[in-house]
This record gives sequence, structure tokens and C-alpha cells, in this order.
Amino acid sequence: MASEDRYAIPADWLKSLEVASSAGDSTSFVSHFLSDGWFRDLLCFSWDFRTLSGLEKIHGFLSEVVDGKTRLEHSGLRDFKLDDHTVNAPSPFKLPGPQGIQGVQGAFTFTITKPAALGRGFFRLTQDTDGKWKALTLFTNMQDLVGHEESSADQYGPHKDRKMTWEEDVDARFRAIEADPTVLIVGGGQAGLMSAARLGRLGIRALVIEKNARVGDSWRHRYPNLTLHTPAYQSSIHIRLCFSSFKGIYLSNVRTTFPNYIPKGQLANFLDSYAVHQELCIWLSSSIASTPVYNPSSARWTVEVQHRDRKVFVNPKYLVLATGSGSPRIPTWNGMDEFQGALYHSDFHKDAEQFRGKRVVVVGAGNASADICQDFVAHGATEVTMVQRSATCVMSSTTAEKTYLKFPFPHSTPIEELDFRNNSMPKAFFLQLKISGGTQHAKMLDKELHDGLRKVGFNLTWELSPGSGEIGLEGFVFSRQASGTMLDIGCGKLIIEGRVKIKQGRDISYFDKDGITFEDGSKLSADVIVLATGNEPIMKTARALLSNDITDLLSPEVWGLDSEGELNQTYRPSGHPALWFASGPFGISRFFSKHLGLQILAKELGIA
Repeated sequence: MASEDRYAIPADWLKSLEVASSAGDSTSFVSHFLSDGWFRDLLCFSWDFRTLSGLEKIHGFLSEVVDGKTRLEHSGLRDFKLDDHTVNAPSPFKLPGPQGIQGVQGAFTFTITKPAALGRGFFRLTQDTDGKWKALTLFTNMQDLVGHEESSADQYGPHKDRKMTWEEDVDARFRAIEADPTVLIVGGGQAGLMSAARLGRLGIRALVIEKNARVGDSWRHRYPNLTLHTPAYQSSIHIRLCFSSFKGIYLSNVRTTFPNYIPKGQLANFLDSYAVHQELCIWLSSSIASTPVYNPSSARWTVEVQHRDRKVFVNPKYLVLATGSGSPRIPTWNGMDEFQGALYHSDFHKDAEQFRGKRVVVVGAGNASADICQDFVAHGATEVTMVQRSATCVMSSTTAEKTYLKFPFPHSTPIEELDFRNNSMPKAFFLQLKISGGTQHAKMLDKELHDGLRKVGFNLTWELSPGSGEIGLEGFVFSRQASGTMLDIGCGKLIIEGRVKIKQGRDISYFDKDGITFEDGSKLSADVIVLATGNEPIMKTARALLSNDITDLLSPEVWGLDSEGELNQTYRPSGHPALWFASGPFGISRFFSKHLGLQILAKELGIA
């Protein structure tokens, strides 16, 4: 595609789209899409996350009546301008799959009339059967509310009339937050910290309570050999420091300090420093002491917090649960209490060295199991056996970096640009592409690994359920929080070499003093059994914290995809007033923490 066409085609399409938007003409607006086109909107047309596919659904959404006007007319998107100053300027694209879909893609900016806001969009245009350029996908995203933009300014700054030191200034702000927090965030992991930082930059008082004694302990206290299974840039945190000379710092920009796969201790220390630099108000060694109560009359929560050695009542307007992936899931089998060796869940794995020379069985065949098997092999266990109870979706880290974790921009590019482009793709459409050929391409790259695993009896799958289509690793991440997957960083080789043995095809029948007996009568003797059986759903944690009259109003799941392909209850309305969930890996939390902040800010301004 000639460079002049690369700009002229989207410029003409965008100009025509703006005419339709300005006129509030839903029919004309929708005519800019392919018949099977996709539209994803985050907060521009409603205070929720929506994905629509097909002209009828898109038209129906934009034609809904809000305050006497159609949704398109009510929101009043205007001032469309091609974004030609960033790495998301117009460029050619080709999507994976046998269809070979290609065209031109790019970002644009716009304003929103109601509420008064700034937005940014992303389009992927292809030609229809008549040769006309239409939208395969269109993404619209609220960036900021006008007059309440996210601040990157130095909150302290040099002023000749300043009478407080920096320490005194921070202490005063913390005392104000503690006295009357607008938002109480339960959980000080990456999701809670990023949400608190976003809220702070929007001028909203957020208090974080964290059960551990130190920020980062949720990572620091996990098994010793844990490293992230995704590259450093994927695990960075959006930072707008309170120093005017810094726009952003990212793990990927400090390559001499941070390795590509970050050890858990280094990540924990980074989170600790992030909390300090962001001046986040955090109560450590603190947890909810009794069931929170919401008063609809005052629109406030009453929350009793066990803060170190005393109990404190706080009355925030909003409650955000950022409690992580849930408590350990520990199945029960007959005879477990008779086993005479060590038996524990993978969350409590601390020291493989003490089991040098021992026989080890690890129940489970996902990421935690793989890491722990590697740890036992490295520390001289006599025999390590992985019990695979169901098929596993396996992708090597090398293939992941060539496919869905590939960084398409120069490494100096702000991570926000990658987040923006990634989230411009409707998840449901992305997973359709995986089923139609994307997963097959990844499997070809890992053919040697997969063939070797099959030869030793390791069962593989790329489907969530038989016959549902090969959705691949990404589908497991979105649907099951990566349960049932192995992003391989070395255990696959150990399995193929026979250094980690596989027991597969029969479920566990019972335990006895010497080990495990399976349903077919076969036995595994062991000195150590580790249950790498995953964690309970987030909703189970929520039900333990909240009353039934609250949880009965919620969807059954937090995380997983709804009927449109958006994540259930994650950084979006939960179904109960003033209750939010913040969850997910770094990339999700980094991007959507801003949307959580915007929704709460809009509530505070009385416009949502």
C-alpha cells in the first residue's frame, strides 16, 4: 500500500464517519462497518464496556434512547482527527488465519459532548465486496473527563511560600485519606496499587488495606524459583511520578536492571518502591474484620478493619476488591490424613532442598506444577512425577514472544501505546481468529515440543471443551485465568527427557500412608506430595467477605467472558452500587485501572 493511500483512505473514511456522528445518524454511522464488523466501546457511549458484532447489533446499541436522544446523538462524538504523531499512526495490517485479512489500521482522537470528555479510537479498515473501505473493527475509548484530566504534575513542587516539608505534606494527605477515604481498596497487589495510583492522579482519596506486613509480600512469599512467565515489558506498571521531569518509567526500559523474566523477589521489591513513589496510603497487616454493610440512604459503606492490633471503622463511598486469584483450591481424597510424608498445596512450597533424595509427586499439570517440578529436579529429588488429571494447553515462552506477547514497536515506545492497540481488538473477534488459524500457527512453531510431550504420554489440548474450537492459550487466560495452561520455560524439556515423569489418564482414588492409589489400581509411592491444583474463584473470596444480599446481585463470575466478550465484573459495574472488582495480570490492570478511576470520578461528579 502506497504511503499516500495509507493516510488518504482512513482520512476519507474518518471524515465521513464524523459527519454521521455529528448528525446523530445511526444508520449512516453503521454503514461505515463491514456487514460482519465489530464495535468495541469503553465508556464513550455508556458507563460500561460493550462489544457488538454485526450491523444489526451495532445499530441497535447506538439507537437506544438515553435522555430522549439516541445513544449516538446523546454522546455527541466530534472533532475526529487522525493520530499521526505516535506509533499508532495509520499503517498496513494483516491478520493471522487462512482468510489473510488485510487493510489499513490506525488511531484517532475525538471529543465527547456528554459527558464532556476526550476520547481516542482505533480502526481496522478493509475493502468490502464492492471495493469500498469499511471498518472490520472500530474501538472508541474514553481517555479523560474534561477539567478532571489525570495529573502528571509535581504535587509538591518548589514554592517560595511553602511552609511544609515534603514529608509533612505527604503525612497531611495520608491523615486526610485515613479520616475520610472516598475509596477503600482491599488488596495491595498490582491491581490494588495501580487502581490506587490512578485514583490519586484523578484527585480521589483512596486507602489500600493489605493483609501482609510489606507491599509485595504476595509475590515475595511464593515458591523460591518463581519468575514471571511473560516478558518484562508485559509486566510493567504505568507510572506518572510526582516529579515533573518524569513522564513514565517502565520495567522494560531498565534492561540492565531487570531481566526479561523477572524473579518474584525483584518484582516484589519493585511493587514496594512503586507504592512509595506513588505516595499511596496503605495500611499493612490489615484486613476486613466483619461483613461490610452498604447504606443506600447515605451511599456509604461501613467497613470494620483489623489494622494491626486494633479495629477501626471506615466509611468509604466505594469498595474495590483487589484480592487476587483466590485461596488455594485443595481437593479432598480419602486417606489424605493417613499419608506419612509431606503433603501441601503449591502456594506453600518454600524449600525443595529439604527434600533432596526424596520421591516427589506433584498433582496438577499447569504453570505452578511445572515450576515446582523444575525446583525439585534442580535440588536433587530422586524421582519427580507429575500427575496430569486433564489435558493441558502448552505454549513455549519462545513461541509466546513471537506471537501474542510480541512487542511490535521500538522498545522506547511507551507501554500505553501497546496497551491501547491490544485492547482495540474485540476479545471475541480475536478468539475467533485464534480458532480460524492463529492457534494452528502457534502449534506449528511448537511442533517439536508438542511431539516430544505426546511421546511420553503428556496430554495436550487447545480447546476449552471438546469440539469448541482451538482457542489457544489466550482463550484459557480470558476464560479461566490461565488455569489448565503451561507457558513453558523449561519443564517441557525435563518431561521429554524423563527427568519429570508423567502419570496421566487415571484420576486419584485414595491416599494411604505410602502415597497415592489411582482408579485403575496403579500406585505412586512418595515422600512428598504437592497439590498444584490451582486457586478458588474470585467470587468465592467475595462471598466470604460480603453478605448474601450483596453477592446475590452479582454475576456468578468475576473474570471470564460475558456474552459479548467482555470480562465479567472486572473494572466495570458489578451489579451492586459502589462495589467494584480489580483483578488480572499486569497488562489488564495497567489499562483498565484508568477506566475504574474514570467511572468512580464520574460518580463523584454526578454524571454517571
